[in-house]
Amino acid sequence: MTAPVIGVLALQGDVREHLVALAAADAVAGPVRRPEELAEVDGLVIPGGESTTISKLAVLFGLMEPLRARVRAGMPVYGTCAGMIMLADKILDPRSGQETVGGIDMIVRRNAFGRQNESFEAAVEVKGVSGEPVEGVFIRAPWVESVGASAEVLAEHGGHIVAVRQGNALATSFHPELTGDHRMHRLFTDMVRADRRGESL
Repeated sequence: MTAPVIGVLALQGDVREHLVALAAADAVAGPVRRPEELAEVDGLVIPGGESTTISKLAVLFGLMEPLRARVRAGMPVYGTCAGMIMLADKILDPRSGQETVGGIDMIVRRNAFGRQNESFEAAVEVKGVSGEPVEGVFIRAPWVESVGASAEVLAEHGGHIVAVRQGNALATSFHPELTGDHRMHRLFTDMVRADRRGESL
């Protein structure tokens, strides 16, 4: 089977770093800015950045509704930091006019771990990722206040949920693309491969 084609939503955030990590995980990776580019990928990463800005730009570029439709149809999607907020069905403290793609039955709190100058790194045990703990980079990171019955908690830090999966949707509070450890991207790439085979991972 050919390598899966995975896009990175290229409206804001660590796009280049995600492209590098996906390539290291044996995916064909490219930026996605337009609906026609979204239609060509097997899966999508929504990177960190500022969730309100990403939301507004997704609407402006005509991507919000196609994104929602593909996620509802089961396209594998992985959100990191602000991308986690974009995949939440509900935000505890949304900015005015802020929209989400949805896809994970969870409530998230924006900037829950503090401001930019309170950023930190921490070792995180992630269910489904073998070996040493994943080194998580937390930058103005959200956390998950609660999850519904359909969502599975994959990791916690400091008593707060920081990684969640629901079906083909995966989300982390932290930035794995900044560490050189590509295991989270490999997990997602394997999810995309399984989806292409019509299987579940």
